[in-house]
Amino acid sequence: MYDSYMFEVAVSEARNRLAEVIEESTRSGEPVSVTRRGRRVAVIIDPDSYDELVDAAEDALDRHELELARAENDFIPWAEVKADLGLE
Repeated sequence: MYDSYMFEVAVSEARNRLAEVIEESTRSGEPVSVTRRGRRVAVIIDPDSYDELVDAAEDALDRHELELARAENDFIPWAEVKADLGLE
């Protein structure tokens, strides 16, 4: 998702400039890849992007669980739920 424009910084540099690296990620909204020996070991992202990613992951999990429940016929139809709650 982000790899095409992700800024990269070595762990040692990130350690020395952590506040600047965090500020750059927050300001730009782009993630910063932290590497050790050329391999990515962490990613710094701004809090809003993190929240969006978590929300999207939770939504995807909910949709997947719904698909499984429907496949097993283990769900309550919406019309029945509305009737039980007195919404009809």
